[in-house]
Amino acid sequence: MKQTLLALAIAGLAVTAHADVTVKLGAAGPLTGPLSHIGKDGENGIRLAIEDANARGIVIGGQKVKFELDSEDDQADPRIATTVAQRLVDAGVKGVIGHVTSGASIPASRIYEQAGIPVITPSSTSPALTHQGFKVTFRVIANDLQQGAAMAKYATQKFKVKRVAVIDDRTAYGQGLADALADAMRKDGAQIVGREFTNDKATDFTAILTKLKAQNPDAIFYGGMDAQGSPMLKQIRQLGMKSLFLSGDGLCTAEMLKLSAKELDDRVYCTQAGIPMTKMPGGAKFNQRFVERYKGEVQLYAPYNYDATMVLIEAMQKANSVEPAKYLPALKALNTKGVTGNIAFDAYGDIREGGVSFYGYKDGKWVPTE
Repeated sequence: MKQTLLALAIAGLAVTAHADVTVKLGAAGPLTGPLSHIGKDGENGIRLAIEDANARGIVIGGQKVKFELDSEDDQADPRIATTVAQRLVDAGVKGVIGHVTSGASIPASRIYEQAGIPVITPSSTSPALTHQGFKVTFRVIANDLQQGAAMAKYATQKFKVKRVAVIDDRTAYGQGLADALADAMRKDGAQIVGREFTNDKATDFTAILTKLKAQNPDAIFYGGMDAQGSPMLKQIRQLGMKSLFLSGDGLCTAEMLKLSAKELDDRVYCTQAGIPMTKMPGGAKFNQRFVERYKGEVQLYAPYNYDATMVLIEAMQKANSVEPAKYLPALKALNTKGVTGNIAFDAYGDIREGGVSFYGYKDGKWVPTE
């Protein structure tokens, strides 16, 4: 009888040693509200990565690991973002992919720093995020300084823009991008003829635009998202303004194409952190799989969410541990190839090779120009 019990105990230990270990990964972004299409797009990219990782049967620390997603809705609201971050920490997540906006990422990053949990943003581009001196914050996409400098050079050299009006939505993302653009424009010899701001809930920009119209700008740059960019563009055209309409990746979305189908023309251009999906090393295959899996097109950041997820998992594999303190050094030293390109981080946690692309509107689509 004793021998039987001993054999059962040993067998039980053997089963336990090889049983799946569930590892929670956190995600945070706007799943409701005007930016929900971007938040859901990113969440789908994360889910696809987790499905791929689980299909590989990854073993870490001698045990097969099953990754599970804990996704939270921060509504792109800085206050809600901190609550969401604390909720993810309390849930025991081993890493976080998020947040989508800089305004949410910056306050939330303090929570993750205090808990020692690595967080990789796929889309927050404010330089302030990674320049806080935090050890656990990373970014897999180019920042606002890179986007602003690129757009300024593009506008002044290609379109000979001399007079620029700049508007932002007062979010960390919008204001940061607009400030970077304005500074770069001045350095490239252009004059800022108007500097205005609104908010990320506004829909009526007539007063601002009427004021700017009197300045006769060659171009209007908007730092913000498509929910405001679309009515702004419509009102620019209603006022009879012939200015170029320039923006960053917040307007380079499939949703902008739907919202502004009547107003978009060859005077509208945007930058996007990163390179076109058609030029990403794994872009074509990712796009095909994404469309088949979710029955809809990629909005914007899904490939970067996918890579951010895979980067966390790869660091765990290299460290042979899912514990943040143990895999963090491997994450900092990582140099790997993802869907979007080569991924390696500098001392701040920024991606070393973050590209910037330009898009113009043509035949109902955003078309890469350079």
